[in-house]
Amino acid sequence: MSTIEAIHYTPDDLLTMPGGERYELVDGQLVEKAMGAESDWIGDELRYALKAFIKANRNGLSFGPETGYQCFRNAPAKVRKPDDSFIAADRLPGNRIPKGHIRIVPDLAVEVISPNDSYYVVDAKVHEYLEAGVRLIWVINPDLRSIKVFEASVGFTQELTDGDELAGGEVLPGFSCPVASLFPPLEVSEATPPEELS
Repeated sequence: MSTIEAIHYTPDDLLTMPGGERYELVDGQLVEKAMGAESDWIGDELRYALKAFIKANRNGLSFGPETGYQCFRNAPAKVRKPDDSFIAADRLPGNRIPKGHIRIVPDLAVEVISPNDSYYVVDAKVHEYLEAGVRLIWVINPDLRSIKVFEASVGFTQELTDGDELAGGEVLPGFSCPVASLFPPLEVSEATPPEELS
């Protein structure tokens, strides 16, 4: 009886394959990152706020969901793609954007929970980021309209809700935005019924 071996992908494969920007790489296997419309909207809102602050302060670079990080000591071939991320300027060699995957641990990593994400997978990512040395992690939950904040320096987890302010802490001092501003002001339906499309 013949057996079919699973294809083992490499970080370089992600950079060259069609559609590679949609995948992370774990244990040589492709893991699709599929965001729903709501989670994509939230990620964009935060990205706009971060970019405006970073551009005004010239304190580093922010990256979106297609940027891969190959920075995990215990899994050198692993590639994760946080929905938003930030690296301080003094940690970028020559203050230049790296080509390919980034091998520098981000100072901030953001995960927006998508409809197909399990809490187990999200928690595993948080653990990986902390173990790699990420200083600040924000996990955004669209269903609960909340943000969990993990700060490595104080070993502290905080949950923010609609009436709170999201702050950059030691990683992005001076950055602040209302949590409510990151969520859609209107209810987002799961799908538009076919009869409403005609």
